Amino acid sequence: MPPRDSTARRHLATSPFQPIPPQPPAEVFTEDDRVTHDRHGLGTVVSTGPEEWVTVRFTNGEVRRVNGRTLEKL
Repeated sequence: MPPRDSTARRHLATSPFQPIPPQPPAEVFTEDDRVTHDRHGLGTVVSTGPEEWVTVRFTNGEVRRVNGRTLEKL
């Protein structure tokens, strides 16, 4: 079963919940882009994967696969 997309569902006027605003599109990364992550710090993009996943080599030597929405280009 494919994941539900909250933007495809309509909001009922009588609903007690606020509608979920659409998220802006994720930033596009390419290899060798310098990035920063809130938890892991500075790093360099090693490769990009399916959807929004990006493999990053951080300054402490760790290589991690993180969601592109958690990264910011420098």
